[in-house]
Amino acid sequence: MEAKEFQKWIAEYYKSRGWADLDIFVRIGFLSEETGEVARAIRALEIGRDRPDECASSFSEGKIHLTEELGDVLGNVVIIANKYNIDLEEIFLEHKNKLSNRYR
Repeated sequence: MEAKEFQKWIAEYYKSRGWADLDIFVRIGFLSEETGEVARAIRALEIGRDRPDECASSFSEGKIHLTEELGDVLGNVVIIANKYNIDLEEIFLEHKNKLSNRYR
């Protein structure tokens, strides 16, 4: 799936669920929550979980979970970008240019 197609799909899907119109500060809270879930998924992959209320999972299961959580982060980033009318490809290019110019 191309970035523009994904960005459009996210906009339409979130709108159909009533999620797109949430206050931007609520959205930032969701992004922060999802970022924490990415950290937890990486921790599980790298050093495991040692809690009696959690089941151990295989590396491949952990990787699937991490992929899902990264998708949740990306969905929130897309909604924020859409709010400010910024294309994902513009974000990609600006980030690439910033790093290329900073670390010549």
